[in-house]
Amino acid sequence: MTAPWRILSLPPIADEIVRRLFEPLGDVAEVTFPQTRDRAGLLAALPDADIVIGDFSARLALDAGAVRAARRLAFVQMPAVGTDSLDVAALTAAGVPVANAAGFNARGVAEWAVGAAFALCRHLAWADRRVRAGGWPQPDVIARRPREIHTQRVGIVGFGAIGAEAARLFAALGCTVSYWTRRPRPEAVAQYRELDDLLASSDIFVLALPLTDETRGLIGPERLALMPEGSLLVNVARGGIAPDDAILAALESGRLAGAALDVFDEEPLPEGHPLRGHEDVLLSPHSAGASIQSQLNLVSVVRDNVTAAVRGHEVQNVINGLKPQVTRR
Repeated sequence: MTAPWRILSLPPIADEIVRRLFEPLGDVAEVTFPQTRDRAGLLAALPDADIVIGDFSARLALDAGAVRAARRLAFVQMPAVGTDSLDVAALTAAGVPVANAAGFNARGVAEWAVGAAFALCRHLAWADRRVRAGGWPQPDVIARRPREIHTQRVGIVGFGAIGAEAARLFAALGCTVSYWTRRPRPEAVAQYRELDDLLASSDIFVLALPLTDETRGLIGPERLALMPEGSLLVNVARGGIAPDDAILAALESGRLAGAALDVFDEEPLPEGHPLRGHEDVLLSPHSAGASIQSQLNLVSVVRDNVTAAVRGHEVQNVINGLKPQVTRR
């Protein structure tokens, strides 16, 4: 009898929940977990794994050393869109297909981006804090020049599932929407602009692209300086794309009038970090996609793709150019 596929689950999800996902596979697959949620536990569990479900928290990262330890590894399924916790180059060199969960939370993240833009335009978090503290800053709200969102020019950097959905929602509100991506989309509901032109002509700037070697630091001090005075930044991408210190400097100079940040250079955001005390910043704990609907979508994507791998069917959303048919080692 053929030995069962060993599925190593790394995300911080209850073991019983993960086991239930793959119960229909019966004796064909066995779900395993690291004994400890640290690097030692990861390295001890990897040698026997055929399939790894990656850790969206990035605590148990699959770096080059982890890939070398995973001598039987045939497939990695990331339960997220981003794959920055994986050494994709090392996995590709080892012949291991890597799939993400593209699109699973596109609507949820796009809605967060629009909601955050609303909050910045109307200073909702700022006013809430003052009322809770006993104040009544009605005259001060007007002094902060609140804006109706339909008057705003929105620039979106990155035009995958999240960026495209955000563009559709902003356009429905009456905003003028433009975008930049490496490969323009003729069918888009928004106008394509080169990146620097997009920055110079946007009142609200939304980051919605993956973190790669090419995009790290893409929106640094020089590019933030291109934005009109008093612009707003919404980041639902990754912190390293627009470094925290560059955002802080732009806020202090007045180039940015506000920022809504779901992601940061370091997560969790350290205690005492200047962003925590900045009154023009809306903070979120990397949870823009945390809706009930998104989580149900994610469960379905992970279950279906891992099941397809075990049953010899083609897997979806392979991001490293390898064949979608998983071959067991």
